[in-house]
Amino acid sequence: MTHTLKTCMDIPLKVEDVFSFFCDAFHLELITPPELRFHILTPRPIRMSEGTLIDYRLQLFGFPFKWRTVISLWEPPFRFVDEQLEGPYGLWVHNHVFEEHAGGTTIKDEVHYRLPLQPLGEIAYPFVRNRLEHIFRFRQEAVKLFISIDSGRLS
Repeated sequence: MTHTLKTCMDIPLKVEDVFSFFCDAFHLELITPPELRFHILTPRPIRMSEGTLIDYRLQLFGFPFKWRTVISLWEPPFRFVDEQLEGPYGLWVHNHVFEEHAGGTTIKDEVHYRLPLQPLGEIAYPFVRNRLEHIFRFRQEAVKLFISIDSGRLS
């Protein structure tokens, strides 16, 4: 079964500045909860575009995983999509949307995911959903912190 997680947050910055922050893959290390031990394995610099491959290492539920993502859609500065090619989920498609408005930018995340080992994997759904919500809440708070530290800029 495929599940969907949606989040939304407003940032008082121009869409180009917000997009620039999120398209730097190494910023993901800074806005991911430390207990995940998230680390990008792909060497710097990573030039983001459609077809870019990014390899990560992280720990989920006490188990180490390697994760490979492809940028399957690249529409700067308004949208990009990353899809898991290899990793802990049966499916992971993360749509990042950046909508500019008078007060700044709205960031919308929509993740379609499927747990592994279907249909047995569904037993873990409530726990996994809770963890994903925690990860995205942490991410939003971290982004807000980066804005306040850098006086209204993401860098």
